[in-house]
Amino acid sequence: MKEFFRKYMHRRERAYYERDNNRVVRPFEWGLPFIVDHVNGDDPGHVLSRHTENVLQNSEAFYYLPPVTDFQLRGDRLTWTSAVQTDSAANNIARARFFPAKAEGRKPKRAVVVLPQWNADPNSHVEACRIFNFIGISALRLTLPYHEDRRPPELERADHLVGPNIGRTIQSFRQGVLDTRAAVQWLSEEGYERIGILGTSIGSCIAFLTFAHEPRIVAGTFNHVSGFVADVAWKGISTQHVREGLEERGQGADVVEDAAQEGEGREDEGRHEVELLEALRPEAGEEADGAEGDRGQHREGQRVRDVDDVDPATCRQAQRRCRQPGQGADEESADGGGADHGDHHLAVDQLLAIVLHRAASPSRASGRPSLRSR
Repeated sequence: MKEFFRKYMHRRERAYYERDNNRVVRPFEWGLPFIVDHVNGDDPGHVLSRHTENVLQNSEAFYYLPPVTDFQLRGDRLTWTSAVQTDSAANNIARARFFPAKAEGRKPKRAVVVLPQWNADPNSHVEACRIFNFIGISALRLTLPYHEDRRPPELERADHLVGPNIGRTIQSFRQGVLDTRAAVQWLSEEGYERIGILGTSIGSCIAFLTFAHEPRIVAGTFNHVSGFVADVAWKGISTQHVREGLEERGQGADVVEDAAQEGEGREDEGRHEVELLEALRPEAGEEADGAEGDRGQHREGQRVRDVDDVDPATCRQAQRRCRQPGQGADEESADGGGADHGDHHLAVDQLLAIVLHRAASPSRASGRPSLRSR
C-alpha cells in the first residue's frame, strides 16, 4: 500500500509540474549588491562565505525588524512598507489579507499568520483561513515577496524569490521573514495575545525562520517542510530550471548550499514544532506560563482538552462551508518533491488531518532547546 501511494503521488506531482510551460532558465549571478554595500573587487565566493558566516553568528541582527509605523487596513487588505527595499516598487509594499474571527468574549484573542507556497495564486489557503475563522481563530494571509500584486510586470512567475541569483535569493528570504514579523507586530498591536504561524512549502521555510526569531509566535505548523532550502533547490522538480541556470556557470551544489544556508544554519537548534491549534487554545497560555521549558512547549502525554477547537464534526462542517469551487488553486511546491500541488483542497485537507490526528493523539515534545534561550 505504501508503494502504491508513493507512485500515485509521484505521478500527480509530475503531472502538475508538466502543466506549466512558462519556467525561464535565468543566468547564474553572485548577486553581491543585494547583500553587501561595497564589494571592492574581492572574490565573490569569499565575500559570500564571509557574509554567510557573519549572519549565522548573529542571525538576530540579520532578521531584526525596525518598528513599522505605516500599517493601513482597507476592507480586508492590509499594506505597509516592507523593511527590505528592492529595485521593484511593487515588491516594496508588503501585503496581507485579513480574516477576522468573531469576538470570543473573555477568551484570549487568537490569530494565525498564513504563508502559502511558491507561485501561489491569491485564493490559495483562503479556505484554511476560513476554517480558522469557523473555530474562532483570526487569520492573516501574507503575500510572499514577488508574488501576486508584488510581482514586477516583467515576471510571469516569482523567480526572484528563488533563483540562480544567489544574493537576490538571500535578500528575498530575509524580506519574507521581516514581512512576516511585521504581520505579527500588527496582530499584536490589534490586541491578539496568542499568535501562531502556518507555512506551506517555501512558505514553511520562511515561517520556520520567523518562528525561530519572533518571540510573539507561540506555535507553528509547517507543511511540505524542508530543513535545507539549498538541497530543495538543487534536487526539486519545480526548481529544475533554477539548477540549470546554476549549472550553466558550472556552479555545483556546494555553492548553492553555502549561499542558501544563510538562515538555515541554526534551524536544527530551533524550537520543536508545537501543534498549532493545541497551543493556540485559550487555556494554553496559562499552562505554558507555569510549565518548565520554552513558552508553548507541552509535557509528554498531555492531550488536547479543548474539544470545541478540534472536534472532527466541527472541522468537517467547516470544510463543507468554506470550500468554494475554483478557489485556492495551489500552484507549486518548493519542497523535496518540488512539484505543483494543483488540488485546491490540499491545504485544507492537510490542516484537517493535523487537527484530527492531534485530537486523538498525545502531543510529543522533541526536547530540542530553544534558539531564543541561547
